[in-house]
Parts: sequence; structure tokens; C-alpha cells
Amino acid sequence: MYGAPSHWMRRWAGGFPLSIVSGQGARLRCADGLDYADFCLGDSGAMCGHAPEPVSAAVARQMSRGATTMMPGEDSAWVGTELARRFQLPFWGFTTSASDANRAAIRLARLVTGRSRVLVFNGCYHGSVEEAHVALQDGRVVLRSGVHANGVDHERVSRVVEFNDLPSLEAALLDADGDVACVLTEPVLTNFGMVLPQPGFHAALRELTRRAGALLIVDETHTFSSGPGGYGVRHGLEPDLLVLGKSIGGGIPVGLYGLSRAVAERVWQEVPKVNPALIRQSTHLGFGGTLAGSALQVAAVRAVLQQVLIAPAFDHMFAMAADLAQRARALLAARGRAWYVEQCGARVELLFMPEAPVNATAVARARSASLEALFHVYCLNRGIVITPFHCMLLMCPDTREAELDRFIDVLGELCAELAALAPEGTGA
Repeated sequence: MYGAPSHWMRRWAGGFPLSIVSGQGARLRCADGLDYADFCLGDSGAMCGHAPEPVSAAVARQMSRGATTMMPGEDSAWVGTELARRFQLPFWGFTTSASDANRAAIRLARLVTGRSRVLVFNGCYHGSVEEAHVALQDGRVVLRSGVHANGVDHERVSRVVEFNDLPSLEAALLDADGDVACVLTEPVLTNFGMVLPQPGFHAALRELTRRAGALLIVDETHTFSSGPGGYGVRHGLEPDLLVLGKSIGGGIPVGLYGLSRAVAERVWQEVPKVNPALIRQSTHLGFGGTLAGSALQVAAVRAVLQQVLIAPAFDHMFAMAADLAQRARALLAARGRAWYVEQCGARVELLFMPEAPVNATAVARARSASLEALFHVYCLNRGIVITPFHCMLLMCPDTREAELDRFIDVLGELCAELAALAPEGTGA
């Protein structure tokens, strides 16, 4: 579509996306034979690095044994045990994407609460989940730019508040009709710049959802980069349901949803009510897929969890991200550029604004689309790839000082060229 296998690939700044021949570790090679330091990493899908040997070997081995059987194996038992250990939720299911996992979590929340509405935060991103294709505009719920309603009555199924806005969150959960089945949230907004939670926000969110009888679904598709157990375990979020995707498959399409014991027990209680004649322990429930939980998926996830995204790898990624953020801040301060740099785990974000934003509206008001586009093209022309939808850089286990050095050099070159065009400190 539009000359690319996915329309997402057309969203790079410039007239066309790169055509990639190969990727290895933290580097890419394009069809023109040029090499790039890759800080995009497939928008997190390649957080393991490109072509990680343990995943490649596990996938090749499993392909030779059969890619899909619709039945479990020894890898399934290992993965289930490890997911429960890492993420502190006892029950897990596979899907083919994080979008599917989010949809499964929402269905389960509606099943056990008997409610219909999903509350999300302005500026969130949860894949192709219909209920999350919304935004706030002058206090009204509207569809996100470019998204078709698709026959969904978003006024009935969605509710939107600003991230970090506890009074509005409390009103939406407690002062409304008591119809919110779940709050679906990222721990950190990662698709609208990077917006961190203010102190106490997540604790208040957890308390409010419990008081309102709504379930808390935490989507860690991006924030798995915060540690072996993601942001939630690192910061004690205690979700009712958890969603993972992208990076946990090492490049193999996969999504995962985890349930607390309390939620799982409520699901088991509700299933016979849905179908009193049910004699087996499970039913379709409206989600799943023939290739969900395939032997190939499970083998890839096992390799990632057992050999790639392990504690020492995260330690290295954190060190790289901290170093990059510190060096970028120092350079910008020396050049008089009032740009903000944030780090969260293995992620670094450059925002062309003077201070940390508290929500997506603050980002929208302060951001410079033209400067962001310039920065992307400037980086691409100098051998650096960053996340195309904003200015986020992700580290992988193979990221090294050479990649960091190149980014800092290019950032310095940009500052010098802009200084020749406009006074320093103007943000131009």
C-alpha cells in the first residue's frame, strides 16, 4: 500500500522510507549499502536487537519440528512459569499481537464487571483497539486524527481524560454512571512524546479503580523496556490485567495478556453463566486465533526471556540510555538550546520544548512538527534511525558507545547549523 507493505512505513519524514537489506544488533544496512545506527528498533519490535542469535536458533529449530499444532509443549510450561515469576500475575494467554491482547483484556473486563465503557488517557496508544482511537479536544471526546469511526459509537464505549489529571480521573470513575469496565493505560505515555507519571499518580489510579469497581489494564508493550518485569513490577503498580507484545517475541508476532488470580476466578465464575450447557473448562469468549500460542511463538518467547532480555541485558541498556541522556542534556545546555531530554529505563526522548510535559495536550501545544521532521531527516542523512512518529531512542542489548557517539555528534551538528540560522535559546 503506497509502495510499502504496511502504511505505517510511509510515516517517516522525507519522501520515502529506507529500503532495508539487513539488520544486525543495533545497526541496519539499506539497499544503497549505507549503514545506520538504529535507535528505532522497529518501534520496539526489535528491542532484542536485530537477528539475536538465541531467537534465530530457537525459531529455526522449531520450524524444523513444526510451527503450529494448537497444542502445548514443554516450552509452554516454561514460558508460563517465567511470565508468572517476572510479572507477578499467575495466568497468561497468547495472541498474535498486543492489539489482540488488549482486546482480549477489555472483553474479559466487560465480562466480569457487566459494564461497557473503557477509560483511556489522551495521547495513549494501544494498537488497533477501537475504544482507544479517541482523543480530547476542547473537553470533548473526538476520534484521533485520521481514524474512521468504523461503526463504533465511541461516545458510548469510550471515555478520555488527561494523563496525570487525578481530579478528572476521579470524576470520570466515581461521579459518572458507574459504567467503566476498565481503565486501559500505559505506565508512561510513549507515543506522544514521552510523558512520565507525576509522583503518586499510579497509586491514586490503582485506588480509584478499586473504589469504582473498574479493572486496571496496564499495557506494557513499550514499557517492558523498564526492566525484566516491566515498569509495573519496578514501581509496584499491581494491575488486574497486563498486556505485552512486540519485543517479547524477538521479532516473531506475539501478544500476551496476564490475569491476576482474583480476575481469573471471576472469569471462571462468569463463563457458565454465559453458557450453562458448557461442559468443558474453556470457551471461545470472543477472542483468540488459530496461530495464537503457536509452537513458533512460544519458542521465540522462551528464547527472549531465557537468553536475551535478561537482567544483565537490561542493566546494559539502562546504562546506555542514562549515558546518552546525560550527554544530550549537557550538549544542549552548552549550546543554549531549551530542549527537554527524558529517560525512562532503556528509552530516551528528545522534546523540542523547555520542560517536562504533564500530558498529551501540553506536548501538542509546545511541539514543533517542522523541527521534528527536520531532525528525523537530518539524522537519516547522517546514518541514524530514530522512532519516526516523534523523537524517541531505544537501546537494545547490542547498543554500544559508538552508536551513542554518533548520535551526540549529529545532535551537535544540528545545533551548530541552527545557530547559524537563528539565535540560540529561541527553540528554533
